[in-house]
Amino acid sequence: MQNFQWMTEGNVVLPQIDYRKIEQWLLNVAKNHGKIIGDINYIFCDDKTIVDVNNQYLKHDYFTDIITFDRSTRGTLKADIYISLDTVESNAHKLQQNFLTELHRVIVHGVLHLCGFKDKTPQERAEMETEENNALLLFQNTNQ
Repeated sequence: MQNFQWMTEGNVVLPQIDYRKIEQWLLNVAKNHGKIIGDINYIFCDDKTIVDVNNQYLKHDYFTDIITFDRSTRGTLKADIYISLDTVESNAHKLQQNFLTELHRVIVHGVLHLCGFKDKTPQERAEMETEENNALLLFQNTNQ
């Protein structure tokens, strides 16, 4: 049984997005990769919070848009996913992208990590980007 939680930490408010549509979309992305969604907690935060989380748990002292803590078991995806809305906004501006499109990309990026996709090497990053783009196309067709 899937259970999405959408929360905030730090100095941010929940983004105004269609959570029901996003949840259906993420269920479909996971299903397309032979997985099912269990409990996934999305924690939207600010840059200060994500640096603190990154430093405390990963010993990295830098900003990032997303940190995924995988708790999956036997094909059931479970995780705590931190997303810095500050960094998403900065990246959207740098990439000349709409904020919501970039936010959707980051939201699905976490699920793709849980499905087994990596992004450390150039080849892995290219594969991840392809999967993100495919997922964004799927999002456009969800509940239309």
